[in-house]
Amino acid sequence: MNLFVFGLGFSARRFAESQRGRFGQIRASVTDPEKARALSDETGFAVRAFGPEGADPCIAEDLAETDVLLVSVPPQPEGDPVLRAYREAIVGSRIRWIGYLSTIGVYGDHGGAWIDEATEPAPLSARSRMRLAVENAWLDLGRETGKSVQVFRLSGIYGPGRNPIVKLREGRSQRIVKQGQVFNRIHIDDIAATLSASIDRPRPGAVYNVTDDEPAPPQVVTAYAAGIAGLPLPPEVDFETADLSPMARSFYGENKRVRNRLIREELGVELAFPTYREGLAALKDAG
Repeated sequence: MNLFVFGLGFSARRFAESQRGRFGQIRASVTDPEKARALSDETGFAVRAFGPEGADPCIAEDLAETDVLLVSVPPQPEGDPVLRAYREAIVGSRIRWIGYLSTIGVYGDHGGAWIDEATEPAPLSARSRMRLAVENAWLDLGRETGKSVQVFRLSGIYGPGRNPIVKLREGRSQRIVKQGQVFNRIHIDDIAATLSASIDRPRPGAVYNVTDDEPAPPQVVTAYAAGIAGLPLPPEVDFETADLSPMARSFYGENKRVRNRLIREELGVELAFPTYREGLAALKDAG
């Protein structure tokens, strides 16, 4: 059984590396040819270039020999770049399981209320509207071809090298306070476990929220990270006056609590890091 990953980024790379023993061949793509060569050396995977400068011609051949396909690339205004370039190759392949990594941002704002997969998406940003459109394009492909397509809506991703402790150590952390604001999070190892469980139990057309058990205010998480790592706690900053990029500020315009019941009950996933406490404690020494 062979794996191909479009977009070997933070989460997808962790998944691929965790599954080395499962797949005979692991192939992947990144946008930059130099990065593709470097990642091939680092990981031992056959990493191809697929980006603005063009696509490695080997990708079409790879897809013909692929059984499991993971798509982790951002959408574009014109739609999904993978479907634009490789729809026919995917349709004609032996691929039996397709996973598309999306975001809980497609749900929009719910004023802090609890939501689940039955909640109707209502994306606010153009970025999330594009995500939802691409989700539907992949699900349509599944319905049309009989291939098992699953969508995974991820919450705030963290793990080794990318987490609140690292931001504190690098002096990049702000303790932003917005009354009533909460966010869900998910450790990359729990993403990998969920994808693996879905490959074992495919359900065509499934949509899963991949998130932790405890949505929490960001300033509380920052304070916990500082406490367990023995680092100075940055002062509180009011959201209205905080120095945030437009994208970061847009995240605070959406407030919801996201349930993960479906991955537990349907896929049998037991989160290794059910809250930010377990996740950050495991990262305290590793960074």
